[in-house]
Amino acid sequence: MKKQIIYFGYALAWKLIRVLPENSAYQLGRIIADFVYKKNGKGVQRLRKNFSRVLGNTAPEEMVNAGMRSYLRYWIDTFRFPKWTKQRIIETVTCEGEELLREPIANGRGVVVALPHAGNWDHAGAYFCATGIPLTTVAEHLEPEKLFKKFLTYRENIGMEVLDLNSRSIATLSQRARAGKLIALVADRDISNNGVPVEFCGANAKFPAGPALLAIQTGAALITAYIRYEEEGIRIIFGPEILVPNTGDVSQKVKFMTQEIANRFGAQLQKDPVDWHMLQRIWA
Repeated sequence: MKKQIIYFGYALAWKLIRVLPENSAYQLGRIIADFVYKKNGKGVQRLRKNFSRVLGNTAPEEMVNAGMRSYLRYWIDTFRFPKWTKQRIIETVTCEGEELLREPIANGRGVVVALPHAGNWDHAGAYFCATGIPLTTVAEHLEPEKLFKKFLTYRENIGMEVLDLNSRSIATLSQRARAGKLIALVADRDISNNGVPVEFCGANAKFPAGPALLAIQTGAALITAYIRYEEEGIRIIFGPEILVPNTGDVSQKVKFMTQEIANRFGAQLQKDPVDWHMLQRIWA
């Protein structure tokens, strides 16, 4: 029964938010965000703790409130995104270091992009699909099944190939990387129990091994991206290729490269964590 209620809640929001005038939809998102912030439930408490860990000090309450508004903005975007034109998708994206992704792809080399749960990663994916570089990604299997399929269809309509994280996704990702394709993997939270121990913002955490392992096994370029919101749209900040070390076994190479991913995520988050939508536990 609970799963059915969750599904119908999302389905109703998807329909309601799409028919509302745009300003009204985003205003509703801010109202909901402020309400949830004031309720101070587990998600808000975790967001506060995560921001505080990143900053090294207690996060200001206005930052926590802004973080919830950013999170709701992501959901309003998601519900309204099917109405966006290709032109609007492209015009509302600003990139820094975009050549770090486009040049290897143009030369027939696969690219693996590791990114955190920040800004709107679907918008970033739609931008590259709209500009001639379709991508492959993975998605955590949600319950109920109907909800998972709805999000699957949503991302496939954007132009993405979405693999079920519970399936044999690593084999397909390897094929795509060797074929010179773009792979985008959210990589700031491990849900596999096989994560790589890293130091992240001064404390112990685990990140998924997938991005580094794919680069090592396939020769694809491993780069990082950080996405943040701007007044209109998003900004994508790419980091240079993380090179495979010349020494060490595979596990040592994976650890070194994953630690570099953690270092880059931390450096970006410490500048301004507001758009980091992490309402789950990260640190051990």
